[in-house]
Amino acid sequence: MAVAIGQEAPGFSLFDSDKNNVNLSDFKGKNVLVLFFPLAFTGVCTKELCSIRDNISVYNNTNAQVLGISVDSLFVLDKFKKEQNLNFPLLSDFNKTAATAFDVLYETFPAFEMQGVSKRAAFVIDKKGVLQYAETCATPGNLPDFEAIQKALNSLG
Repeated sequence: MAVAIGQEAPGFSLFDSDKNNVNLSDFKGKNVLVLFFPLAFTGVCTKELCSIRDNISVYNNTNAQVLGISVDSLFVLDKFKKEQNLNFPLLSDFNKTAATAFDVLYETFPAFEMQGVSKRAAFVIDKKGVLQYAETCATPGNLPDFEAIQKALNSLG
């Protein structure tokens, strides 16, 4: 079932690349940008996350915590984060619970017939845990609309 703007965002509890258990509820009182991305070390995913890295002040200025989520293991995400010098948490959704809850899981990923890969998607969640922006990219080669995301975050104050 797709998530809808105005409803409470689905909760999740995932391990980050530093082996910490991270819950969405940990960020109550702060805006959150959740970015689902298909796979670490791929061209478009690297471009997307490095763009966030290079513009992290834009998100920090809107009191937003950025969280990157993929189905990769936390060990793969640790290597990816270190190699790309990413300055925000990467969370492992290895069991696909978050991608399922947000309805962003490919039945079959368009490349290589892999099953259980998350779609590229962006969600802005406000300080109360309510979904204020949702975008699922049509193909894994598309990037989220960063201008629309920033506009949504700016509107939250």
